[in-house]
Amino acid sequence: MASSSGTPHLLADSPAIAAELQIIEKRRRWLEVFLVLIFTVGNSLVTAVFLLENSLGISLRMTTVRSLYAIAHESASLLLLAYILSRRGLKLHNLGFQWSIRDVRVGVLVALVAGFAYFAGALFLQGLHYGLYGSIAKLLDARQFFANPSLAVIPFIILNPFYEELIVRAYLMTEVLELTGSKALAITISVLVQASYHLYYGWIGALSMAFLFLVFAIYYARSRRALPIIVAHGIFDLYAFIRIFRLA
Repeated sequence: MASSSGTPHLLADSPAIAAELQIIEKRRRWLEVFLVLIFTVGNSLVTAVFLLENSLGISLRMTTVRSLYAIAHESASLLLLAYILSRRGLKLHNLGFQWSIRDVRVGVLVALVAGFAYFAGALFLQGLHYGLYGSIAKLLDARQFFANPSLAVIPFIILNPFYEELIVRAYLMTEVLELTGSKALAITISVLVQASYHLYYGWIGALSMAFLFLVFAIYYARSRRALPIIVAHGIFDLYAFIRIFRLA
């Protein structure tokens, strides 16, 4: 009789228990998102804000030590991401990261669209700035912050697109989308986070880059494929550093 009377009670409580467990799981995932972002881009955000407020335009040498530190940090960040995913039985391919020649070709097209969006956004923002202040804002380029690079920067160039797009695009957008059900919110948060740690380019520069990041985010929200945006990001990084090597 005790077993019989206990069963209905457990069944009655199971929906409440399931709901409570779901709430706990969501809180844990939000905490993981916060911790991943703090570890991966927190230092970059603080540095970007400092340069924006105090030393905008300073020329920093991309020394071997600085390159190796960046490589170590980004490698550790990707390992952290892999660990966080593994706790739920997931891998990077669950974020849409799979090798495909077709995705490489698509990445080139995404880069072209994103490049157009960047220049259109920059023109719009410059026009707005001129209308408000009667002058054109000075745009900084990568040479201001990655001057005189050593050869150690080459593996950094290769790694960086994977680091940024897998963490602040694929992982962040996937988590926000699954936890809120809102593609618009996932796109917005991803673009804001990525633009924020590029503030060392100045407000106009960072907002111009936000148009580029917006294309990446919209593409990912629609396709859930990471390789094309990694390829597109890599094209822009390669172009920037070719200019640095030529003009250093």
